[in-house]
Amino acid sequence: MITKAPRGTQDLYGDQVKTWRKVEQVIRKLTEDFGFEEIRTPMFEHTELFQRGVGETTDIVQKEMYSFKDKGDRDITLKPEGTAGVARAFLENKLFAGAQPTKLYYITPAFRYERPQAGRFRQFHQFGVELFGSEEPAADAEVIAIAKALLDRVGINKVELHINSLGGPECRKKYNETLKSFIKDNLENLCPTCQERFEKNPLRTLDCKNEGCQEILKGAPAVLDVLDEECKAHFKKLQSILDSMGIAYIVDPNIVRGLDYYTRTVFEFISNDIGSQGTVCGGGRYDKLIEECGGKPMPAVGFGVGMERLVMVMKAEQGEETYKAHRDIYIGSLGDNAGIKSQGIIYHLRQAGISAEGDIIGRSVKAQMKYANKIGAEFSVILGDDEIEQNKATIKNMETGDLHEVTIDNFVEDFKKAR
Repeated sequence: MITKAPRGTQDLYGDQVKTWRKVEQVIRKLTEDFGFEEIRTPMFEHTELFQRGVGETTDIVQKEMYSFKDKGDRDITLKPEGTAGVARAFLENKLFAGAQPTKLYYITPAFRYERPQAGRFRQFHQFGVELFGSEEPAADAEVIAIAKALLDRVGINKVELHINSLGGPECRKKYNETLKSFIKDNLENLCPTCQERFEKNPLRTLDCKNEGCQEILKGAPAVLDVLDEECKAHFKKLQSILDSMGIAYIVDPNIVRGLDYYTRTVFEFISNDIGSQGTVCGGGRYDKLIEECGGKPMPAVGFGVGMERLVMVMKAEQGEETYKAHRDIYIGSLGDNAGIKSQGIIYHLRQAGISAEGDIIGRSVKAQMKYANKIGAEFSVILGDDEIEQNKATIKNMETGDLHEVTIDNFVEDFKKAR
């Protein structure tokens, strides 16, 4: 149907857009405070980037990507998340050649074919930060701190930070064997997807939402139990830095994240106000992703937050926000000559940074004043033949009723003085 948006998409307008702009302004000030610079990557990438970076055993790659052949017979995918594209850009543009760390952020549309539900859409928008060039726990803490600061600045308080460590490649290998030993006797009772993951990437079974699988895996061993000394020290230092920052956290062995590129630190900010879709923000360390994309070893850490989810949590905690319309001045007119003159004045007012409005649809004077009230005009004035002939007009403060005389030929400067 041509008049209905595709399933899993939405239109944003009115107060909704004002809320989004408010959040985006917070994000841009926040990232400036933390020293992150914006990056904008293409809406689509070569499919192989996500297969290698995100992981072939993830739900995103297996079930959710919008992939197609272009006219050159190339395999193309609309980006389902932001990190892989930023990693590709980091390599292609040789950002690794500069002084490290490289600190980047983005606000971007992303696309996943999944069942739409509260806070989850097929086209959604993601704010994310990526920090390249440091393997120190201080980098992990800085990324967590910027996520915490975002939630604080938009007024989201009812969230908990959950952290975990997945260890390095050797820890992961050891844990996978431990997990397979735990699962093997119940393998046939797992869902088909988990049975497939059992051989390729058993850690992914912990991320399964199937209730039967969750019950079987309830007593699974924790990855924290198999960390080597280096990874234990890394995780312990991260906790010490968070303690120093005063950021409260819960060590949660069940946080594994849904993407294959994570190593060591993973984290989620979880809300209890939005039901089963409680994760507001999630991220972690991905020290091997740059290598997977064809580069030299480069440690990295980051996070992503769905803007739709963020706004939903804001509304759950704070209620719907309404915005009062406002214009600095409304210039009404009576007659053709006055209408032409008013449009010229309005243009010059706007050029001077003053929000001005006038009649462009032929309303009566009474209707024009009613409209001026509706749009929250602070001042108003009516121009007619007499005002133009005398080169004078009277502006009215719509709240106090105070009147000020201005000259039409010097309207902008006189209005500035009268305000």
